[in-house]
Amino acid sequence: MAVSKDTLKELYEKTLKVRLFEEKVWDIFGENLIPGTLHLYLGQEAVAAGVTSALEKTDWIQSTHRGHGHVIAKGADPKKAFAELLGKKTGSCKGKGGSMHITEFDAGVLGATGVVASGLPIAVGAALSCKMRGTKDVVACFFGDGASNNGTFGESLNMSAIWQLPVIWVVENNFYAMGTPIKTTCPTQNIAKRGEAYCIPSKVVDGNNALEVYEAAAEAVERARNSGGPSLIECRTYRMKGHSRFDPAKYRPKEEEEEWLSRDPVEIIKNIAIEQGALDEKTSIKIRERLQTEADEAARFAIESEHPRPEEALEDVFAEVA
Repeated sequence: MAVSKDTLKELYEKTLKVRLFEEKVWDIFGENLIPGTLHLYLGQEAVAAGVTSALEKTDWIQSTHRGHGHVIAKGADPKKAFAELLGKKTGSCKGKGGSMHITEFDAGVLGATGVVASGLPIAVGAALSCKMRGTKDVVACFFGDGASNNGTFGESLNMSAIWQLPVIWVVENNFYAMGTPIKTTCPTQNIAKRGEAYCIPSKVVDGNNALEVYEAAAEAVERARNSGGPSLIECRTYRMKGHSRFDPAKYRPKEEEEEWLSRDPVEIIKNIAIEQGALDEKTSIKIRERLQTEADEAARFAIESEHPRPEEALEDVFAEVA
């Protein structure tokens, strides 16, 4: 697939934007300003960047407990996202969703969910809605390798195949469901084969290479828009940190960590963009400075924002029906 220089630049910017946002979140959490825990997206940025770059603004994504990267890459306001993580009333969910339930409908984000695999049936419903309403919109559903062992995985893929729904199943296989290695839970260690079992076109890609992810996603999106049904993309990647902020990840072999962490998604797409003339070192530095300023301003906005009042917990509980 021929990819334009503008697309390569976009892939670099999105990958870096997610990286800098998450690094800032990591720092702020260390100051005890974010309640609860965090499931950082550091190391997996190329997946969100590659998939969302193949989508239109009107398309939808369904996210997971590790969802900041998906939301930012889809176009959510970094200030509102950061404020949501801090539980502030200026957050995209008025501080009521937090890290694991961040949502922004205006950016095409159906929501994140802290319950493993619970986003898959939501994606089925959203894709069915797109089809019934006759739109050309598609739904990209992100989930991890651990979710592929949940019953809703099979049920959701089966329904999407039977009804030929416009959904792209994106498996972020980072090889560990919390601390459980995939080799102990998946006989083939190839989740794409599970997609094939439901007659869904499935492929494995390098999840640290935003360009490779984009090319697979673009093909799947085109198929879905033209009534070709669902696709499954297994993106093999690796988280830079533990499962959550408090997990030292000592269960991962040192040699394995060193090998994967040497393949930085930001550097990979940067080098590709430079090699293909879409970027140069000077421009990349300017982009980094701009995005770093954006991340810093988002954090500052969130920190200076007010917490919601206790009585506001009772608001937005019920929807008004005309």
